Amino acid sequence: MDIAIMAGVITAVAVFLVGLLLLILHYAYRHKGTYRTHEDKGTEFAESADAALQGDPSLQDAGDSSRKEYFI
Repeated sequence: MDIAIMAGVITAVAVFLVGLLLLILHYAYRHKGTYRTHEDKGTEFAESADAALQGDPSLQDAGDSSRKEYFI
């Protein structure tokens, strides 16, 4: 009878520790500081921000090209 109680306690502790490990891994994965952006493909290889934005059709009629504003 004592062996069954000890086996139950050991199993409960093991299940608790595995659950705690999964919770920690989930938290570490979700809060690692990365995020997704929805930027155009191909802009990651541009030499500068100007070169990346030159081919964007939505910015072709952006107005005066001497004043540029970038939001970070």
